[in-house]
Amino acid sequence: MHFIYCPHCGEKLVKKEIGDEGLIPYCNNCQTPLWDMFTTSIICAVVNEYNEIVLLRQEYVSTTKHVCVAGIMQLGESAEETVKREVKEELGLDVLRLQYIRSYVYEKKEMLMLGFKVEVKKAEFQLSQEVDAAEWVAYENALDKLREGSIAWQLVKEVLG
Repeated sequence: MHFIYCPHCGEKLVKKEIGDEGLIPYCNNCQTPLWDMFTTSIICAVVNEYNEIVLLRQEYVSTTKHVCVAGIMQLGESAEETVKREVKEELGLDVLRLQYIRSYVYEKKEMLMLGFKVEVKKAEFQLSQEVDAAEWVAYENALDKLREGSIAWQLVKEVLG
């Protein structure tokens, strides 16, 4: 998000030199710099004890390819708490272990996605309304179901090694 007006007082921002950050949008009234912002989210490769990974179908994301569990971090929530909440909300599964893999920049949506490997026990899914379908997929078949080069594809490729 790129600020033009101050979200606190509504005054039009000016560009001001801030340390070694360069010209930053600045509110003279509030005396506050307002750096460009991005949304922080998580993305998960959810795996079970049988070398399977959960892949989702979400028609609003893709009508041809599968995706991984993902979601937006809420204010006051850690990345790990977000992972546990999203896996429970979208699949109805409890996280046994999680491991941070790496971050991914999703420029198109102005997002920073934090990638995790998540271990769960294999169980029946209890899907949220935002998930059209989910399936357990053998590791060796997973990458073919994801859009090559996508963040989900990159994460799964790294997790499966």
